[in-house]
Amino acid sequence: MKLSVKALSLTFGILWGLSVFIMTWWILIFEGSYTESTFIGLIYRGYSVTATGSFIGLAWGLVDGAIAGALVAWVYNLFVGGAKKSESAQ
Repeated sequence: MKLSVKALSLTFGILWGLSVFIMTWWILIFEGSYTESTFIGLIYRGYSVTATGSFIGLAWGLVDGAIAGALVAWVYNLFVGGAKKSESAQ
Protein backbone atom coordinates (compact mmCIF):
# COMPACT_ATOMS: atom_id res chain seq x y z
CA MET A 1 0.00 0.00 0.00
CA LYS A 2 1.42 3.36 -1.02
CA LEU A 3 0.90 6.60 0.88
CA SER A 4 -0.65 9.69 -0.66
CA VAL A 5 2.09 12.32 -0.78
CA LYS A 6 -0.43 15.18 -0.83
CA ALA A 7 -2.44 13.85 2.09
CA LEU A 8 0.56 13.12 4.29
CA SER A 9 2.25 16.45 3.55
CA LEU A 10 -0.98 18.32 4.33
CA THR A 11 -1.43 16.34 7.54
CA PHE A 12 2.16 16.92 8.70
CA GLY A 13 1.93 20.61 7.79
CA ILE A 14 -1.28 21.21 9.69
CA LEU A 15 -0.09 19.27 12.75
CA TRP A 16 3.28 20.99 12.96
CA GLY A 17 1.91 24.46 12.20
CA LEU A 18 -0.78 24.15 14.85
CA SER A 19 1.74 22.72 17.32
CA VAL A 20 4.00 25.76 17.00
CA PHE A 21 0.98 28.08 17.20
CA ILE A 22 -0.44 26.38 20.32
CA MET A 23 2.96 26.14 22.04
CA THR A 24 3.49 29.86 21.50
CA TRP A 25 0.13 30.76 23.00
CA TRP A 26 0.71 28.30 25.86
CA ILE A 27 3.90 30.16 26.75
CA LEU A 28 2.20 33.55 26.41
CA ILE A 29 -0.74 32.59 28.61
CA PHE A 30 1.10 30.74 31.36
CA GLU A 31 4.54 32.39 31.34
CA GLY A 32 3.61 35.95 30.38
CA SER A 33 6.13 37.92 28.37
CA TYR A 34 9.10 35.97 27.09
CA THR A 35 12.01 38.00 25.75
CA GLU A 36 14.74 35.38 25.37
CA SER A 37 15.53 33.87 22.00
CA THR A 38 14.13 30.39 21.44
CA PHE A 39 15.48 27.52 19.39
CA ILE A 40 12.50 27.76 17.03
CA GLY A 41 13.21 31.48 16.68
CA LEU A 42 16.70 30.64 15.49
CA ILE A 43 15.35 28.29 12.81
CA TYR A 44 12.22 30.15 11.68
CA ARG A 45 13.04 33.66 10.50
CA GLY A 46 10.79 36.26 12.14
CA TYR A 47 9.41 33.97 14.84
CA SER A 48 9.25 35.14 18.42
CA VAL A 49 7.07 34.32 21.40
CA THR A 50 4.48 37.00 20.66
CA ALA A 51 0.99 37.07 19.19
CA THR A 52 2.41 38.05 15.79
CA GLY A 53 5.15 35.45 16.15
CA SER A 54 2.57 32.71 16.68
CA PHE A 55 1.15 33.37 13.19
CA ILE A 56 4.64 33.51 11.69
CA GLY A 57 5.39 30.19 13.40
CA LEU A 58 2.12 28.78 12.07
CA ALA A 59 3.09 29.70 8.51
CA TRP A 60 6.63 28.32 8.86
CA GLY A 61 5.27 25.18 10.53
CA LEU A 62 2.82 24.58 7.68
CA VAL A 63 5.61 24.82 5.12
CA ASP A 64 8.15 22.85 7.15
CA GLY A 65 5.67 20.12 8.07
CA ALA A 66 4.42 19.82 4.49
CA ILE A 67 7.96 19.32 3.21
CA ALA A 68 8.66 16.73 5.91
CA GLY A 69 5.42 14.88 5.20
CA ALA A 70 6.13 14.81 1.47
CA LEU A 71 9.62 13.44 2.08
CA VAL A 72 8.35 10.76 4.47
CA ALA A 73 5.66 9.63 2.02
CA TRP A 74 8.08 9.69 -0.92
CA VAL A 75 10.72 7.60 0.91
CA TYR A 76 8.07 5.19 2.20
CA ASN A 77 6.63 4.75 -1.30
CA LEU A 78 10.14 4.26 -2.68
CA PHE A 79 10.79 1.37 -0.27
CA VAL A 80 7.34 -0.17 -0.70
CA GLY A 81 7.72 -0.03 -4.49
CA GLY A 82 11.15 -1.67 -4.27
CA ALA A 83 9.83 -4.42 -1.98
CA LYS A 84 6.98 -5.27 -4.38
CA LYS A 85 9.37 -5.48 -7.33
CA SER A 86 11.65 -7.89 -5.48
CA GLU A 87 8.66 -10.05 -4.40
CA SER A 88 7.38 -10.34 -7.96
CA ALA A 89 10.85 -11.34 -9.20
CA GLN A 90 10.86 -14.43 -6.98
